[in-house]
Amino acid sequence: MSAAAPPVLSVVIPLLNEEDVLETTYSELKRHLDGINESYEIVFVDDGSTDRSRAILAAKSLVDPTVRVVALSRNFGHEMATTAGLHHARGQAVIVMDADLQDPPDLIPEFLKRWREGYLVVYGVRAKRERESTLKKLTSFLFYRLMGRIADVPIPPDTGDFRLMDRRVLEVYAKLNEDPRFFRGLITWIGFKQIGVPFIRRPRLAGVTKYRYSRLLKLALDTITAFSTLPSLLITITALLIFTLSVALTAGVLLLWSFGELELPGWGWAALGFLALWNIQFLALAILGEYLVRTHRHTQRRPLYIVESIIENGQATIP
Repeated sequence: MSAAAPPVLSVVIPLLNEEDVLETTYSELKRHLDGINESYEIVFVDDGSTDRSRAILAAKSLVDPTVRVVALSRNFGHEMATTAGLHHARGQAVIVMDADLQDPPDLIPEFLKRWREGYLVVYGVRAKRERESTLKKLTSFLFYRLMGRIADVPIPPDTGDFRLMDRRVLEVYAKLNEDPRFFRGLITWIGFKQIGVPFIRRPRLAGVTKYRYSRLLKLALDTITAFSTLPSLLITITALLIFTLSVALTAGVLLLWSFGELELPGWGWAALGFLALWNIQFLALAILGEYLVRTHRHTQRRPLYIVESIIENGQATIP
């Protein structure tokens, strides 16, 4: 497809070590895309895979001109791989979906229908999550409800990266260079007319999830510090409350001591007060440190990702 005639739709698929599912994912995706009667491209983003994923995708691009592969120089993480795909997608509308078929390709026509109705963002809402652990469902439920309470912009609950975005939205997204990133939060922050479409999230076709609980915890922390100033505000309020309580206790001790009603030494109360203040200070430093780390990463001005090559028609070119 020439640059002068971009496709109507781009499908961006970030992946890491998904050799077990790529053949089926490609076949299922092609079957649904061939039925929409629109020009399209499939942009696979290889996030530093160490298995045969890149070789499989390169072979697909040799026989299918709609397939492009953005090969990153190493593993930059799912958020950065998604960003790389969106930066390289050429469609008027772009859909992001996982490589493991947990996001159903049969929802693509519904996404396009809503887009043609005037919605610039159409996101999938997980009405049901099949074969996921109770702990995973519970932590996800609590995370989105917490973010709904404290986030500076309302993030739709029970959503993932599976969504369609209009080219106008992506032009704004391309200007956002913050690190760490939370893709679904940034798209919500951009605004424009958005709508959710419910779907049943399927179990993985094969392989294992790359999002361990440690990575999910880090993602939650990144999201909270990126989209809410509430932790900093809570520190200030707590510090003020502790300070007020310390002053009141000190005044009470002095008053009782002056009337001879208190036999306990005053230094005992003061010691307790200092201990409470020290604990608050350590907590404050820990949370403020998270914001400082993010500020430091911004000042480094490093690129969000590095592309090793772009693979089209079986040929790899250095960008």
